[in-house]
Amino acid sequence: MLTWWFADGRIIDAILLLVLAEAVVLAWRFGRPGRWAASLAAGFMLMLALRLALGSASPVWLALCLLLSLAAHLVDLWIRLRPRSAAWRVTSARGGSGTAASPASTAP
Repeated sequence: MLTWWFADGRIIDAILLLVLAEAVVLAWRFGRPGRWAASLAAGFMLMLALRLALGSASPVWLALCLLLSLAAHLVDLWIRLRPRSAAWRVTSARGGSGTAASPASTAP
């Protein structure tokens, strides 16, 4: 039974469908792409590249998937490593929620 899933790469198809379902649920839950989108896209493109390699696809398609995965990884790193705004650091240092306070809420 399990060999059928692995013999022709159908397990990768199932994983790709699960990743797409996860993207739909996250988009529904959060309303717009956030920090999760780049990471999910990178993983999806890597799995798609694996599926194409198992299916003897053209090397051009394989290279395109790998390049898109690299781009998504770089975007993910940029999102995670970019410096926070000064307002976020001040509010966070005061023990706030980590979001910038509005001028009205900081007035005495």
